[in-house]
Amino acid sequence: MVIAAVFAGGIGSRMGNSDTPKQYLELGSKPVIIHTIEKFFVNDRIDEILVLCPQAWVAHTIDLIKKHLPDGKKISVIPGGSTRNGTLENAIAYINENCETDENTVIVTHDAVRPFVTHRIIEENVEAAIKYGACDTVIPATDTIVESESGKMITSIPDRKKMFQGQTPQSFRLKELERVLSSLTENEKAILTDACKIFSIKNKDVYMVEGEVFNIKITYPYDMKVARTLLKGKDSDD
Repeated sequence: MVIAAVFAGGIGSRMGNSDTPKQYLELGSKPVIIHTIEKFFVNDRIDEILVLCPQAWVAHTIDLIKKHLPDGKKISVIPGGSTRNGTLENAIAYINENCETDENTVIVTHDAVRPFVTHRIIEENVEAAIKYGACDTVIPATDTIVESESGKMITSIPDRKKMFQGQTPQSFRLKELERVLSSLTENEKAILTDACKIFSIKNKDVYMVEGEVFNIKITYPYDMKVARTLLKGKDSDD
């Protein structure tokens, strides 16, 4: 079984004056979150889709799915956690309670605000998770990466050829992810920024899947302008 977990817990604090979380902003004829869910909904490798969003937006999310994906029987909506790690734990708990899982069950985690993920990326994530146990979607860094421990002075400048920018999906064999999560100390949980870091701090291998430059994360108002341009380009290609 392959389960997609769409993380829609953000509140859009960096989107300027908008009171609407960024995943619910309109992109073309429908909200960003619907564009994202659709990518997994039409992919034959995905058996179930779990959408995790703020408690206050659960009913609204369900209504949006009914409107845009009326045949969305394989889609469930539940509250996310207060942190990304909490949202991941909520997803795992729901899956264990409601799905038949085994050692080959795969969870594909993805940001709701990355609506341009491709089917190729999804397919390669599933295959890599099955084969290696964990994978991350990345693209090579095009800018020089500067490290600064103080935030004021440069500490080091790593070799750009060895630097990559992380995207999503991040995908895992579910049981392996659970085992690694359960081995974390409270201090280790406190420094987690994404699911793949869970594996890296435990010296577990994480395979890299090649992403796409256009698999952007909508975070700032400028990103919405880029997304609208990308959507127009996609529509003109169809």
